[in-house]
Amino acid sequence: MLELQEVRKHFEHQKAVDGISFKVDKGSIFGLLGPNGAGKTTLIRMITGIFHPDSGRILFDNNPFEPDKDPFRIGYMPEERGLYKKMKIGEQAVYLARLKGMCAKDALEAAKDWFIRFDMQTWWNKKVEDLSKGMSQKLQFVTTVMHRPDLIILDEPFSGLDPVNANLIKDEIFNLAKQGSTIIFSTHRMEQVEEICDHVILVNHGNKILDGKVQELKQQFKENIYQLEYEAGNIPEMEGLFQILSQTNDRIRIRLRENIHPNKFLEAVLQSGISIRSFNEVLPSLNDIFIRCVEQSGKTRAFQITES
Repeated sequence: MLELQEVRKHFEHQKAVDGISFKVDKGSIFGLLGPNGAGKTTLIRMITGIFHPDSGRILFDNNPFEPDKDPFRIGYMPEERGLYKKMKIGEQAVYLARLKGMCAKDALEAAKDWFIRFDMQTWWNKKVEDLSKGMSQKLQFVTTVMHRPDLIILDEPFSGLDPVNANLIKDEIFNLAKQGSTIIFSTHRMEQVEEICDHVILVNHGNKILDGKVQELKQQFKENIYQLEYEAGNIPEMEGLFQILSQTNDRIRIRLRENIHPNKFLEAVLQSGISIRSFNEVLPSLNDIFIRCVEQSGKTRAFQITES
């Protein structure tokens, strides 16, 4: 659906995006991650045609980006509110859909359908300035997807939402992906990324530092950590087999030494007579991976700056 090839964008002395490449498959939910100032916003603005890359290529369905046509295939929900505060909500939804190419009749029908789906019928004649942050976030999501875009870009879509409305939008994200829309999801909430995204990239200082499927990345960064829950008792000492990370009366978290199979640890526990309730490998969270990679890329950058 979307491919970036060695895309670069510089502003005076700043390399906002420095040779980033990645692919986003049709119908996937793709996480674009990075700390503040990493280059995410610049990437999004190039994908949507707001900025033009200094070099490299952006492809839609294997064809070069066409600024006169492709923006109509995109729905972009920015982190900042992009709504007219004094305009009535219903009129605004129809107006924005028409800007994306929908006729007046289809825009009105789509607006009514989405307002019913999100329980927003009573808002039709209200103004945006009268809405709470969560209510305006729901409206902004609706105006982003009303024209059935092929590519949907969501920047912090759950900001300001209570758990019920966050789940409502999350369900719609899954539904849109099932219907064939491709979704780029940008957020600082790593637990949401783990739950929603199929594939992620991590950018920092304008460079791509991580790219892969969520579950494959968790396997790649695992640290041989296991958690054992057991009936009260004493875990036998096994010199050189593991390091204790934490322990309570009925739970222990360990890091097995390199080349030690977990079965060897389990056999020793069972031989000691302890009754085991559960034994699981502890994979790193996406947040742990994010912090580790960002810190490492920051150290590398600092080293390069010092050496130059």
